[in-house]
Amino acid sequence: MSTRNRFTSVATAGIAFQAGSTAIDSATIISALVFQLTGSPVVVGAVTAILRFGWLFPQLIVGFLAQRGGSSMHYYVIGAFGRASCMALLALLLYFGSDLPGVTLSVFVMVIWAAYSFVSGIVAVPYNDIVARSVPSELRSRLLATRFFGGGVLALGVVFIADRLVGALEFPFSYAAIIAMASFLMFLSSSVFTAMGEPETDLEKPQKPTFLQYLKDGLAVFQTDEKFRKFVYAQWCGGAVLMAMPFYIVEADTIGINLEDVALLLGAQTVGALASNALWGWWGDHFGKASLLKGIALGRILPPAIILLLALTSFPESDQMFSVFVGIFFVLGALANGLTIAVIGFLMEISPDHLRPAYSGYFNAVTAPAFLLPLLAGFIASLFGLSIIFAISMFAAILQSSLLLQIEGKTANQT
Repeated sequence: MSTRNRFTSVATAGIAFQAGSTAIDSATIISALVFQLTGSPVVVGAVTAILRFGWLFPQLIVGFLAQRGGSSMHYYVIGAFGRASCMALLALLLYFGSDLPGVTLSVFVMVIWAAYSFVSGIVAVPYNDIVARSVPSELRSRLLATRFFGGGVLALGVVFIADRLVGALEFPFSYAAIIAMASFLMFLSSSVFTAMGEPETDLEKPQKPTFLQYLKDGLAVFQTDEKFRKFVYAQWCGGAVLMAMPFYIVEADTIGINLEDVALLLGAQTVGALASNALWGWWGDHFGKASLLKGIALGRILPPAIILLLALTSFPESDQMFSVFVGIFFVLGALANGLTIAVIGFLMEISPDHLRPAYSGYFNAVTAPAFLLPLLAGFIASLFGLSIIFAISMFAAILQSSLLLQIEGKTANQT
């Protein structure tokens, strides 16, 4: 298969997944679902913590297996079809389990969400490896931007349908329908990507180290590769930035915004992601992935800073406050897409071709604990209020920016 056809297949699969993941966005749809089920900020914090940690944790093991076996596609199949199946199960639970006691239903929802998160983690290592072997470096930012742009367009349709479902169906049937839609799109994405097949490689087959040797090699990489090490430190700060992510929707509820408008906030987030894709793709391919990382990190200071400013400001009209939150979610969507493009692209760039699965496994496993911080944020919010969460997020974004500014990266004419 030609590079052009692989570009098209990867982009098409990404578009379908991006739209599907929008329908189960952890900061809006799933946070609103569990908040209405439990009313607990701790559980809301757990939604993002479980998703991020679950996605990252399995990658150390998957990286070892993929590196040792010299093949990645079958691990992608397990993860991609597995996560789509988890969402189908969650939709069925919400539809047929609506009469269950609230606590019981909440527990089942969180168990399935945890399963989805950990199964999703199987996908990342093989995805990075296959995409990096399918598409040259100078096209990868545009590939990811195409994926997010097309996915954003399709996600607008998902948002429109979600808004109608929330208004037309009773809770939790509306969420069951939204999540079923997500599952369908994820199955479609998985089918398109696997149909492409795994590209052949000219590299010699790697030696098959033991798991202990694999871990020792990872420690050596961390000690000797300064760029990799600083990238890890910056990603830890990024986990602290994400502490606030599920609490924007809680803050909106606190100031009187109706959670039935959650689809409109999701729509603003989707439009922000959609509108920014061309910028991120152009930036990453022309000025380098490190440059894009630095710009996104600086931008992440803005949303929590606005929330803190709002705490000192009085808006007499709820419509004015809702408009501000629409703007915040627009920026959050733009930054989230830019961050994904930058992180994936930069990790591919600094990973040696013959060690790419291992590097992905090392990086994501070492940074995984940082993404449990939103769970800690739930306890902090319960004890001290939401403002402290946004303050921590803002200062973490500042620290992340300072770390990334120390990293030198390749420009487009060096790749």
